Amino acid sequence: MKVLGKTRIGMKRAALVALVGLVALAGCHSSKKENVKPPTPLSKDFQPTVQVTRLWRESIGDGAAETGVRLRPTVVDGVLYADSADGKLVALDAATGKTLWSKSSRTHGWFGWGDKDRKDAFYAGGPAVSGDLLAVGTLDGHVYGVNAKDGSPRWEATLKSEVLASPVIVGDLVVVRTGDGRVYGLDTANGERRWVYDQSEVPLLSLRGNGPLLVANGVIFFGSDGGKLVALRLDNGEKLWEQNLASGEGRTEIERLDDADGAIVLDGRTLYGAAYHGNLMAIDGPSGRPLWTHPFSTYGSLAVHGNAIYAVDEDSQVWAFDKSSGTEMWKNDKLKYRWLTGPAVQGDYVVVGDIEGYVHWLQTGDGAVAARERLSRHAIRAQPLVVGDIVYVEDVEGRIAAYRLGGAR
Repeated sequence: MKVLGKTRIGMKRAALVALVGLVALAGCHSSKKENVKPPTPLSKDFQPTVQVTRLWRESIGDGAAETGVRLRPTVVDGVLYADSADGKLVALDAATGKTLWSKSSRTHGWFGWGDKDRKDAFYAGGPAVSGDLLAVGTLDGHVYGVNAKDGSPRWEATLKSEVLASPVIVGDLVVVRTGDGRVYGLDTANGERRWVYDQSEVPLLSLRGNGPLLVANGVIFFGSDGGKLVALRLDNGEKLWEQNLASGEGRTEIERLDDADGAIVLDGRTLYGAAYHGNLMAIDGPSGRPLWTHPFSTYGSLAVHGNAIYAVDEDSQVWAFDKSSGTEMWKNDKLKYRWLTGPAVQGDYVVVGDIEGYVHWLQTGDGAVAARERLSRHAIRAQPLVVGDIVYVEDVEGRIAAYRLGGAR
């Protein structure tokens, strides 16, 4: 189930625990809580229609553990970079899983800097890499610039709140979002602050997590905790426009939850976004003008492929919508209440992970389940990552596996 929390400037991780049992999702793993529907059982006589090959599996520290964050690796130039909440930062060969380098902050504070008695670096969100720079954020409000070739430290930036989403590196800026609603532009050379956007209003109660930033054509797009899609100028952080993805209406605090915690997707000049207790929307990127709206409640990211948008609703039903009109194309409820990740598209298949560590492949044409593999017995929260013909999946305990369609296992 999803962890909710009170989000304030400068708050600590402990204050983000809260109200377990109110909103179902993968933040908590027990299906025995009161008022939580148990995961739909998987068919024991299931026969796959496509073969899946697991290329490798490795473990990265303790993963996200009980932090509630969605750790997701990144792949750049054939190297997979990943982190964990207990201070592990690693680079693996993306094709074989072989470790290229590994760093830990557990014994010497922040990469060896300063007081050795300081807390570990609780990494969150996943690393970002561009060229030879790796940027990664932490749950206690730090961003580190690291040499992507060997993991050696470059710089440190201290912000006002925890960093739950991966940074984005664009040109000479590292763009970072924090849990208090701020967005920062940091200098890639030294981590110094170039600008800060601080106009987002964070509700007293919100879902645990932040959606990733999208940067394109000199503009930063993101979904806010208040259910808005916001566009900022990349060069100075000034707001260009915002559009409501949800109304925030309801009789109780729970009913008024309307976080836009998934990724905003850009296809051509059209943006697609969605919010919890809100809508799925297509928006003209340059102007912020809505093109169409479809009622839809989700806490996860979307995927766009071909003429379709793929999404998972709050009950873990998988949907396909026509991207030009928002018309429903198909729905699969066979994985209902399995608290699925956001979808990714691998070839002709939609890929999702679930609360029991299974990875599922659904046909893009009709949504039929075509294959499944079990990564582990632990929940998968982060959206799978597709690079070329390989999909990478990570569970909450830090196990990462690479899968390719076809071939003998």
